Amino acid sequence: MPDPGDRRSGHDGIGTPREARERALALLYEAEAKDEAGTDVVAGLPVEPEPYAAEIVAGVTAHQGEIDGLLRRFAKGWQLERMPAIDRSVLRMSVWELAHTDLPLGVVISEAVELAKRYSTDDSHRFVNGMLSRIADEVRGPATAG
Repeated sequence: MPDPGDRRSGHDGIGTPREARERALALLYEAEAKDEAGTDVVAGLPVEPEPYAAEIVAGVTAHQGEIDGLLRRFAKGWQLERMPAIDRSVLRMSVWELAHTDLPLGVVISEAVELAKRYSTDDSHRFVNGMLSRIADEVRGPATAG
């Protein structure tokens, strides 16, 4: 049976949450490269992205000051501007999901780690995992052992 998340399987084209995150990541990265607001990049697209991708970009754009403040506070020994741009985009997107959605913590972090593995440096996934784990304690409260 074909994987419904596989674009080659002929599924309905709406896209999976993972595909929406990948698209949002690309849009956030593009916005940073162009020094534009993410919502301006989305507004200039010939075709609207998936609704969740647009929601992520709008959320990150609206809350970027708050998100970057958290990133600066928790990035021990790292300046935000010195991080790889793709890591900044992954972290911004994931911090927005942690702070402004009710998605399960494990989903947010595992999706971010997967994106970092796929698109960034060899060590980025560990950095992203550690940052998001610490930030999650701040925005959602410490995880309780189950």
